[in-house]
Amino acid sequence: MIPLDGPFYDQLSVGQELPRQPSITLDDGMAALYQSWVGERLPMALDATVSEAVTGRPGRLVSAGLLMQLSIGLSTTISRRAIANLFYRDIRILRPVFIGDSIATQVTVAALADGSHKKGRPRRGKVLVDIATTANNEKAIEYQRCPMLPQAEHDNAPEPDSAPGHADDLGERDDLDLESYAALVPAEWDFAPLGPATDWAVGETIVDPMRDMIDNATGMVRLTHNLAMVHRDVETSPYPERLVYGGHVVGLAQASLSRVLPGMATVVGWHGCDHTGPAFEGDLLSFSHHLEAVTSAGSGRAFAVNVEGFAHRDDEKTKILDWTLVAVAP
Repeated sequence: MIPLDGPFYDQLSVGQELPRQPSITLDDGMAALYQSWVGERLPMALDATVSEAVTGRPGRLVSAGLLMQLSIGLSTTISRRAIANLFYRDIRILRPVFIGDSIATQVTVAALADGSHKKGRPRRGKVLVDIATTANNEKAIEYQRCPMLPQAEHDNAPEPDSAPGHADDLGERDDLDLESYAALVPAEWDFAPLGPATDWAVGETIVDPMRDMIDNATGMVRLTHNLAMVHRDVETSPYPERLVYGGHVVGLAQASLSRVLPGMATVVGWHGCDHTGPAFEGDLLSFSHHLEAVTSAGSGRAFAVNVEGFAHRDDEKTKILDWTLVAVAP
């Protein structure tokens, strides 16, 4: 039984499945709220007529950003007590998801590794989890993420030998295999309704001149069923301010990319995502987009893009996001 204020690191074991949160039917209201908070320019997520012209089926495609925020939020049964989320790895969106589809997420502990310990600080550990999200009971997303969790405080726990002693290999990110991501693009999609191909040379970096501000951070957390206390309660934050959910930054980054890459259809995967610094409500953010590789994908193309996000505070520019994704466009 997972306690309501947990789990803590030392309450977990490899192979353990976490209780599922309720499944969610994605509807127009949810999509409208998300759009109002991030401001994406994704034709297929905005216009049912365009979506049908591309996919051949009625209804709007769900933004991959909203889909991922919900998948991550539903996975937070593991991370109510998260100190930080260290990374996301090899996210693959295996099938398109449309308004009206219902999603559910399962979380399984894959590996555990004790964290380093400093005297006077609570012990902590890294938890690698496998995440699988279904849409209408068909597998739709799979990936790994790695939250850092504190140990539960035990009376009279000995020092320094009170750690569980886990030392599993958490693995490493593989080299980007763009062709394997391109294979996730439905072959029957017709990208012609999305407009002409974008002229973006491999190796070129485009800086989005439009900066944007984080607001409605707690609304995003509630909408996506994110249970991490650090995003709701400032007293649980390691900072003087409440910590913003990192996926909110990713959502704004994807919106920025949709301005840089006209006609962008969707995102089929994240090769990796590292939150290199904290974000706070009211932060002003900017994004740069570096095209690493491009390949054909059905009648369109798959773009491997590295996105860097920066927070502008008190005349200082701090990098807070390093995200490599695969976007699809004509």
